[in-house]
Amino acid sequence: MKRSLLLSVVVLAGSMGLAGCLTSTRIVQQAQPPDAYKTATVEQVEQQVQDRDAKLQTLKATVLITATTGGERTGLEKTYPSLNGYIFVRRPRDLRVLLQAPVFRSRALDMVSDQNGFTMMHAGLPGHPDVWMQGSNVVTKPSANGLENLRPPVFFDSLMVPGVTADEVVTMHESTRLIQPTDKHKPVTEEPDYDLTVMKKTGKNGVLQTERVIHISRTNMLPYQQDIYDDKGIAVATTATYDKYQNFGVEDFPTLINISRPMDQYALKIEVTKLTLNQKLEDDQFQLPIPAGVTVQKMQ
Repeated sequence: MKRSLLLSVVVLAGSMGLAGCLTSTRIVQQAQPPDAYKTATVEQVEQQVQDRDAKLQTLKATVLITATTGGERTGLEKTYPSLNGYIFVRRPRDLRVLLQAPVFRSRALDMVSDQNGFTMMHAGLPGHPDVWMQGSNVVTKPSANGLENLRPPVFFDSLMVPGVTADEVVTMHESTRLIQPTDKHKPVTEEPDYDLTVMKKTGKNGVLQTERVIHISRTNMLPYQQDIYDDKGIAVATTATYDKYQNFGVEDFPTLINISRPMDQYALKIEVTKLTLNQKLEDDQFQLPIPAGVTVQKMQ
C-alpha cells in the first residue's frame, strides 16, 4: 500500500515537472483601470439621462459628414467624399439636414422632416434635374441601396439621446470597456461603465421589449454609445457612438458622432465644427417648398 502511494506521488511530481517544461508565457497588452470613477443607482442614472435630454430643446450644428456603404455582406466598403453642411433640430421632432457640394458650395442634399414625414432634394448629375422625394419616417419597402433607407429619425434619435418616457421601464448593469491608447507605449484603459436598458411593455401579457441601451462612462457619467433596436426589439438597427465632448454652455455635447446601420450596411461619421444649443429656430428653417412642375418620388 505504502509502495503504491509512493509510486503515485512520484508519477504526479513527474507529470507536473513535464507540464512546467511545456508551459509558455507571452506578453499581453496591460489594462489599467482609471484613477477614479463614479458610482450611481439606476434611479440616479435615469434621472441624469432625463436632465440632459430636457436641457436640449434646439440644436444648430455646422458639420462635416462622411458616408460609407457596404460591409461584411458584400465584402466591399465604399466611402463617399465628405460634405460640409448644417443640421438643425427642434423639439419635438423637427429636423433639417443641409449638405453642400464640395467645390461650389451649392446644395447637394436638403432634407426637412417633422413627426409626419419628410421632404428631400438631392442634386442631380450634371445635365440632369434635381431629384425630389417625399415619404414617411419609417421604411416599409427597404431598398438594396442602404442610403436610400436613410430616414430622419436616424439623425434625430442618434444626435439627441432621449430621456425615458412614462410608459417605459429601465434596468441597469455594470460593465467595462477597453479604450485603446493613442500612444502605443501606453497601457489600455479598462473603463467601468453603466449600461442602461430602456424597455417598453407590449401586447396583452405585458412582455418587455428592448428599445435601446445607453452605455454611460463612469468616469464622466456621459453617454459614449447608444444601441437602438428595431421595432421588434430583437436586433440592433442603429448604433451611435459619442466622442470628443466639449462644453457648449448649456451642456457637454460630443463633437464626433459615428452612426452605424448594420442591417442597411451604411454608416455616417458626423464631425461637429460649430454648435449652438437652445437658440430660437424659426419655422421657415424647417420648410422646403417643392418647385412647381417637378416630379416627386414617393419613398416607402
